[in-house]
Amino acid sequence: MAQSDCGKNPKTEKLVKQALASFRESNFEKSLILSRTALNAATLQKDNCLIARSYNIIAANYNAVSEFNKSIFFYKKSLGYANKTTNDSLKANIYNNLGNMHCFDRGEFDQGIRYYKKAIAYCLKTNNLKDVFFTNVNIAWAYFDIKNYDEGYLFLKYVNNNMKYGDKSTDVVVNMLNGIYLSHKKQNDEANAYFLKAIEAGNKCEEKTDLSNAYLEYATFLNKIDRHKEAYEALVNYNKITEEIYNEGKLSKASNAGISLELDEYKREIDKIENEKVEQSQSLKKSRIIVILFILISLILLFLIITLIKNIRYKKKHNLELLKAKEIAEEASLLKTQFISTISHELRTPLYGVVGITNMLLEEHKEISRSQHLSSLKFSARYLLSLVNDILQINKIEENKIVLESLTFNILDEITVIKNSLSFLSQKNNNKISIDVDPEIPEYLIGDKLRLAQILMNLVSNALKFTKDGEVEVKVDLVNVEGKLNYLNFMIKDNGIGIAAVDQSKIFEKFVQVGRKDEDYQGTGLGLSIVKRLLGLFGSTITLDSDLGKGTSFSFVIAFEHDLDKTKSIINEIEVDLTSNEIYKILVVEDNLINQLVTKKIIEKNNYACKVVDDGFAALKILEDEVFDLILMDINMPLMNGFETTKRIRLLGVDTPIVALTAFDKDEITDEAISSGMNDIIIKPFEPVKLFKIINFLINEKNAV
Repeated sequence: MAQSDCGKNPKTEKLVKQALASFRESNFEKSLILSRTALNAATLQKDNCLIARSYNIIAANYNAVSEFNKSIFFYKKSLGYANKTTNDSLKANIYNNLGNMHCFDRGEFDQGIRYYKKAIAYCLKTNNLKDVFFTNVNIAWAYFDIKNYDEGYLFLKYVNNNMKYGDKSTDVVVNMLNGIYLSHKKQNDEANAYFLKAIEAGNKCEEKTDLSNAYLEYATFLNKIDRHKEAYEALVNYNKITEEIYNEGKLSKASNAGISLELDEYKREIDKIENEKVEQSQSLKKSRIIVILFILISLILLFLIITLIKNIRYKKKHNLELLKAKEIAEEASLLKTQFISTISHELRTPLYGVVGITNMLLEEHKEISRSQHLSSLKFSARYLLSLVNDILQINKIEENKIVLESLTFNILDEITVIKNSLSFLSQKNNNKISIDVDPEIPEYLIGDKLRLAQILMNLVSNALKFTKDGEVEVKVDLVNVEGKLNYLNFMIKDNGIGIAAVDQSKIFEKFVQVGRKDEDYQGTGLGLSIVKRLLGLFGSTITLDSDLGKGTSFSFVIAFEHDLDKTKSIINEIEVDLTSNEIYKILVVEDNLINQLVTKKIIEKNNYACKVVDDGFAALKILEDEVFDLILMDINMPLMNGFETTKRIRLLGVDTPIVALTAFDKDEITDEAISSGMNDIIIKPFEPVKLFKIINFLINEKNAV
């Protein structure tokens, strides 16, 4: 096993080299103790390269004593830290070690060859021909091990022609491999000579593992050509050397050293969690105003939803007393439409204020602009808006009228935002959220990240509500790659109260809640129903595994595209420049004071002049004295609505472009808006870039006439 120099601390670097030397001498106990000391020092120094090298040596020790699962765990830890560095030689070395373990110890030849090829790719990237030579030796040996001599000879031939890159250790293996190949070709005299050279070279090396392998292969060869006495002597030497390397005392001491090392690993994880708790506590103290604002908004929204649901229930009960069976069905359909329209307007209107005020806080109070709680508030408001839209238009989901978007995103960033936004809920029940994202997943993916966030938000929040003093794990693994499509397996697992087998088939139905009391868990019973339907849009299904008292696990697979060219194209198409060289004069007709404030702020931030009036009569009066470049008109206003106001403005001969700024669904008002004389419609809440795009287009179109 080779190692690459990279450490910035000479003392820790020396410890790593001593650990490697002890490993080569088969002193596994000493190697593990030194590796443990080096790892602790490198962790304190935050030296990713030395951490990776320490884990690499630890993994090699476990491999040597046949603890293969632990070996894989520490090799992957090593690879994770190596990937945080620019040291390609170190990455090549780790992949080479993984190839050795899978080929020779686990018998997983195909997996081992894939690791070897990755090792060679990194070697060529750094023009490290010595490590290329070293890996080719291992590949030739692996092919010989499965009796594929012709394929293995191609690599052995390369090795024989490049012996200048070898060392004493590789001399033993190369001579042994030549002996194996010539034995296969029945060139016994030449094979015998190579085996003797291998044994002679092995006796000169401190590391005896390759010498024991040479004796074993030589014994096999001698037995094959009926030189049984000499074969027995070679086998005796093999057993003697192997016993020296792997005697019980060494293995026992190595095991004790390994236990101490594993305890250190657990302690590191606990310290990491404690540090995160301290940071969260400090951040919480600095953000009390955000917490209070979030709670107030949640209470207001909850009050609105309860009020609206009570109103709808009252209307439904009243209608049931008056209508016959056929009329009841027709009225139910009408009530559904009215419900969607009312909810759309009454919830989008305050959400417009929430999103706008959050943006204002970010812009005007730079000292809290980096607060994770403010970011969580903004994310949650936008998520709630999207969730409300989906609940209100659940019939569109069922009819497959919702089209998935193609946006570029980083999977770890998206899940981290969700984790932060749910930190209050996790703290309420003293839960911990852990994230495990497969490092093989590409950094940038393309897909509908908002719909994915809705799915994960529903599942994680559900797990947190039904778990106390426990843990919710979000795990994402790359399970398959087909062309540009990367298939990701998501698993959300908790150790909460679990779901009874009899209830598991019901929980994905609308408005269904099981295993709860009214005072324990809050919710509408729509979350899992929406999750199932959204996964249907992705062409996926959800799997449930749960036992009462043990916890619940949800899993599903979604394919996302990975295309660097397309990712760059999507990023380049994002519009970010909202400024204008022209100073336009905008009139806002809006009765809601919060929305007046938000809309005016957005317009004035773009260097436009803005005036605000409360109703249609005030708009008609100000237009008698002043000229505006564009009018933003609310629809639902007292005294006179937006449609009637627009008609009267047109009767005055005013041809100023008028844009409906409303919380109603666009499909509901398009015909009436056009007939009243409006030029366009924009739905609240909106992205400022969309508003200014419409404003500039309409004003430029008018000026061009």
